[in-house]
Amino acid sequence: MATQTHGGAAHGSVKEYVWGLIWSIVLTAIPFALVMSGSFSNGLTLAIILLCAIAQVFVQLVFFLHMNGDSDQLWNTTSGVFIVLIVAIVVLGSIWIMQHLNHNMLMGH
Repeated sequence: MATQTHGGAAHGSVKEYVWGLIWSIVLTAIPFALVMSGSFSNGLTLAIILLCAIAQVFVQLVFFLHMNGDSDQLWNTTSGVFIVLIVAIVVLGSIWIMQHLNHNMLMGH
């Protein structure tokens, strides 16, 4: 599993890094193959791309940033949740504002 160094930070083993690399490659290849083949509808392709993107974020967090449920990771997990919340507010707020600007700025409306 994870080994402790003199600095107290947990570092993964080579096996964990290889598994993270394999998962990252697979989660990148799936959307690429779907887009290149064009065999699914646009909506289904977009949904699969979004699911692979979310899974890719979790793979990066677990295998490379070593974020897990340990009590030592409480501040990292808390700051990660806070960052996700702030980014969601900014992105969704921006989309909402642009949608209302588009609706209110129509000519002849």
